[in-house]
Amino acid sequence: MVTLPNSRTEDDGSAVVRVLSYNIRSMRDDTDALARVIAACAPDLVLIQEAPRFFRWRKKLARLARAADLVMLSGGATASGPALLCSLRATVERTEDVLLPLTPGLHRRGFATAVVRLGGARLGVLSCHLSLQSAERYAQGGMLLDRLAGMGVEHAVAGGDLNDGPKGRTFRRLASALRDCWAAAPWGGENTSTPGDPHQRIDAIFATAGVEIIGCGVPLELPGITEADLRAATDHLPVLAALRIPAAQGDTRAWTIAGPVA
Repeated sequence: MVTLPNSRTEDDGSAVVRVLSYNIRSMRDDTDALARVIAACAPDLVLIQEAPRFFRWRKKLARLARAADLVMLSGGATASGPALLCSLRATVERTEDVLLPLTPGLHRRGFATAVVRLGGARLGVLSCHLSLQSAERYAQGGMLLDRLAGMGVEHAVAGGDLNDGPKGRTFRRLASALRDCWAAAPWGGENTSTPGDPHQRIDAIFATAGVEIIGCGVPLELPGITEADLRAATDHLPVLAALRIPAAQGDTRAWTIAGPVA
């Protein structure tokens, strides 16, 4: 397997960035294994789903960040589960936790969002965990696109547990407006659920036009990662992407999205 490039800033100000998306099941499993997996991926940004949401949730998330040599950025209980971690390489411009409309009888969902600068690049970031219910999930996909389009950034990345596969209506809605990083530059493994029997790709990372996708997939053979740790850490496999973000041009032009998929 070709090794993904390390994070770096190019001479033109563009930034090679490692982005990790990971459902951590409220840290109910082996947190030492979880931290080892995250640290081995050497991410600049971590898009978390199912972060701890109850008693001492901030301390638990901060402890995980520290063990992986990262810091908390946003989210957690305040976004109903999604969270963002980052390396000290990231300069934070702003953060916002977003709670989505509550459907009676269903779990509350939200987005953890931020705008960061890495090298000379400016990037919008969004972590999501979409609904198990089809109609609500499709609506949340539209809200995700609207949220990204309104962040005032030219380049953005979104990822998370979609509870939907590439043939699903919501996944296709996102892939019609954004670039599915695995489909654009497959690397490593494809399926993310479950670690003991990976048979479906329900976790994904998407990027807006203009972001160069170098490689994306499940880091099965990355140095420092073991099958035992992947199985013990949580009930999903992580998705790691290496992206090259162009240097910011000093404006806040928002990208545009395509129409929804029927």
